[in-house]
Amino acid sequence: MWEADPRAHFMRRLGKSAHELGDTKEDLTCPDLWELSNGDVAAIGRDLTEVYRDRLPSGVSVGADERIVVLPRNMIIAAKPDIPDA
Repeated sequence: MWEADPRAHFMRRLGKSAHELGDTKEDLTCPDLWELSNGDVAAIGRDLTEVYRDRLPSGVSVGADERIVVLPRNMIIAAKPDIPDA
């Protein structure tokens, strides 16, 4: 079973910053996507767990220590070249 490793640290941004994508102006509290030192990915985005909790598809659940984080679509598309196929 997978467990997040709190010892991992931020290695590199995947894709472009929210500023580069035009999703923010001067605000430093922006969405972001980072590869961690152990290969896992950290997402910084809007916590919409409570908004989506009652609308989850069948068979999908959110654990007590999990959150539904939403990122801008253009950020994921910009990160695609940085994400390996396998």
